[in-house]
Amino acid sequence: MLRLITPAVLIALATGVTAWSAEPLVGVWKLDRQEMNGEKLNPEPMVLKISQSGDQYTFAFSVPVNNVYFVSMSYTVRLDGSEGDVKNSHGDKIGTAKVTSTGAGQYKLSLTGPNRPESAGKLTVSGDGKTLTSESDTVGTSKPAHVMQVFSRN
Repeated sequence: MLRLITPAVLIALATGVTAWSAEPLVGVWKLDRQEMNGEKLNPEPMVLKISQSGDQYTFAFSVPVNNVYFVSMSYTVRLDGSEGDVKNSHGDKIGTAKVTSTGAGQYKLSLTGPNRPESAGKLTVSGDGKTLTSESDTVGTSKPAHVMQVFSRN
Protein backbone atom coordinates (compact mmCIF):
# COMPACT_ATOMS: atom_id res chain seq x y z
CA MET A 1 0.00 0.00 0.00
CA LEU A 2 1.38 3.41 -0.99
CA ARG A 3 1.20 6.21 1.58
CA LEU A 4 1.58 9.83 0.65
CA ILE A 5 3.91 11.99 2.68
CA THR A 6 3.28 15.72 2.50
CA PRO A 7 6.14 18.23 2.13
CA ALA A 8 5.50 19.46 5.70
CA VAL A 9 5.96 15.94 7.08
CA LEU A 10 9.17 15.52 5.06
CA ILE A 11 10.55 18.79 6.42
CA ALA A 12 9.66 17.83 9.99
CA LEU A 13 11.27 14.41 9.59
CA ALA A 14 14.39 15.85 7.94
CA THR A 15 14.92 18.53 10.60
CA GLY A 16 14.00 16.37 13.57
CA VAL A 17 11.19 18.72 14.58
CA THR A 18 8.95 17.34 17.29
CA ALA A 19 5.62 18.94 18.06
CA TRP A 20 5.24 19.88 21.73
CA SER A 21 2.23 21.67 23.04
CA ALA A 22 3.04 25.02 24.57
CA GLU A 23 2.30 25.25 28.27
CA PRO A 24 0.48 28.40 29.41
CA LEU A 25 3.32 29.26 31.82
CA VAL A 26 5.83 29.73 28.98
CA GLY A 27 6.67 33.41 28.58
CA VAL A 28 8.24 36.41 30.29
CA TRP A 29 6.68 37.44 33.60
CA LYS A 30 7.27 40.61 35.64
CA LEU A 31 6.82 40.51 39.42
CA ASP A 32 3.99 42.88 40.36
CA ARG A 33 3.43 42.14 44.03
CA GLN A 34 4.56 39.91 46.85
CA GLU A 35 3.18 38.93 50.25
CA MET A 36 4.63 37.00 53.17
CA ASN A 37 2.19 35.52 55.69
CA GLY A 38 -0.51 37.83 54.31
CA GLU A 39 1.58 41.00 54.72
CA LYS A 40 2.32 43.00 51.56
CA LEU A 41 6.00 43.54 50.81
CA ASN A 42 7.72 46.00 48.49
CA PRO A 43 9.40 43.54 46.13
CA GLU A 44 12.64 44.24 44.35
CA PRO A 45 12.23 44.28 40.55
CA MET A 46 12.36 40.77 39.12
CA VAL A 47 11.56 39.05 35.83
CA LEU A 48 10.85 35.35 35.43
CA LYS A 49 11.43 33.93 31.96
CA ILE A 50 10.02 30.44 31.38
CA SER A 51 11.10 28.87 28.12
CA GLN A 52 10.50 25.49 26.55
CA SER A 53 12.86 23.23 24.64
CA GLY A 54 11.24 19.91 23.77
CA ASP A 55 9.79 18.54 27.00
CA GLN A 56 12.06 20.63 29.24
CA TYR A 57 11.23 23.99 30.79
CA THR A 58 13.79 26.50 31.97
CA PHE A 59 12.84 28.94 34.73
CA ALA A 60 15.28 31.90 34.79
CA PHE A 61 14.90 34.56 37.49
CA SER A 62 16.49 37.91 36.59
CA VAL A 63 17.12 41.02 38.66
CA PRO A 64 18.45 44.38 37.48
CA VAL A 65 22.10 45.18 38.12
CA ASN A 66 23.12 48.63 36.82
CA ASN A 67 19.94 48.68 34.69
CA VAL A 68 20.80 45.35 33.02
CA TYR A 69 18.76 42.27 33.92
CA PHE A 70 21.07 39.58 35.28
CA VAL A 71 20.02 35.93 35.76
CA SER A 72 20.34 35.28 39.49
CA MET A 73 18.91 31.74 39.60
CA SER A 74 17.65 29.17 37.11
CA TYR A 75 16.53 25.58 36.81
CA THR A 76 15.46 23.27 33.99
CA VAL A 77 12.85 20.59 34.63
CA ARG A 78 10.30 18.37 32.97
CA LEU A 79 6.72 18.79 34.13
CA ASP A 80 6.56 15.19 35.38
CA GLY A 81 8.02 15.82 38.85
CA SER A 82 11.55 14.67 38.03
CA GLU A 83 14.37 16.66 39.64
CA GLY A 84 16.32 19.43 37.98
CA ASP A 85 19.34 21.30 39.32
CA VAL A 86 18.83 24.80 40.68
CA LYS A 87 21.83 26.93 39.71
CA ASN A 88 23.00 30.32 40.90
CA SER A 89 24.30 33.12 38.68
CA HIS A 90 27.70 31.40 38.43
CA GLY A 91 26.19 28.10 37.27
CA ASP A 92 26.87 26.38 40.61
CA LYS A 93 24.29 23.87 41.82
CA ILE A 94 22.53 25.22 44.91
CA GLY A 95 19.60 22.81 45.12
CA THR A 96 16.98 20.88 43.23
CA ALA A 97 13.56 21.72 41.82
CA LYS A 98 10.57 19.59 40.86
CA VAL A 99 7.58 20.81 38.87
CA THR A 100 4.51 18.71 38.07
CA SER A 101 1.66 19.73 35.80
CA THR A 102 -1.55 19.06 37.73
CA GLY A 103 -4.08 20.43 35.26
CA ALA A 104 -4.68 23.25 32.80
CA GLY A 105 -2.51 26.15 34.01
CA GLN A 106 -1.85 24.41 37.36
CA TYR A 107 1.57 23.23 38.57
CA LYS A 108 2.98 21.78 41.77
CA LEU A 109 6.48 23.03 42.69
CA SER A 110 9.10 22.07 45.28
CA LEU A 111 12.55 23.53 45.89
CA THR A 112 15.19 22.04 48.17
CA GLY A 113 18.82 22.83 48.90
CA PRO A 114 21.45 22.80 51.59
CA ASN A 115 21.35 25.70 54.07
CA ARG A 116 17.84 26.72 53.05
CA PRO A 117 14.37 25.58 54.06
CA GLU A 118 12.47 23.31 51.71
CA SER A 119 9.56 25.03 50.02
CA ALA A 120 6.51 23.47 48.42
CA GLY A 121 3.82 25.27 46.53
CA LYS A 122 1.88 25.80 43.38
CA LEU A 123 1.96 27.93 40.26
CA THR A 124 -1.31 29.02 38.66
CA VAL A 125 -1.77 30.73 35.30
CA SER A 126 -4.99 32.73 35.09
CA GLY A 127 -7.63 31.68 32.58
CA ASP A 128 -6.82 34.66 30.35
CA GLY A 129 -3.09 33.84 30.48
CA LYS A 130 -2.12 37.30 31.75
CA THR A 131 -1.26 36.48 35.38
CA LEU A 132 0.98 33.89 37.03
CA THR A 133 0.51 33.38 40.77
CA SER A 134 3.12 31.53 42.82
CA GLU A 135 2.21 30.40 46.33
CA SER A 136 4.69 28.50 48.48
CA ASP A 137 5.17 27.38 52.06
CA THR A 138 8.40 26.60 53.86
CA VAL A 139 8.51 23.06 55.17
CA GLY A 140 10.18 21.75 58.35
CA THR A 141 11.17 25.07 59.92
CA SER A 142 10.36 26.59 63.28
CA LYS A 143 9.15 29.77 61.50
CA PRO A 144 6.70 28.71 58.79
CA ALA A 145 6.20 31.19 55.98
CA HIS A 146 3.61 31.45 53.24
CA VAL A 147 4.83 33.50 50.28
CA MET A 148 2.64 34.67 47.41
CA GLN A 149 4.03 36.35 44.31
CA VAL A 150 1.91 37.70 41.47
CA PHE A 151 3.47 38.17 38.04
CA SER A 152 2.03 39.74 34.89
CA ARG A 153 2.90 38.61 31.39
CA ASN A 154 5.47 40.98 29.99
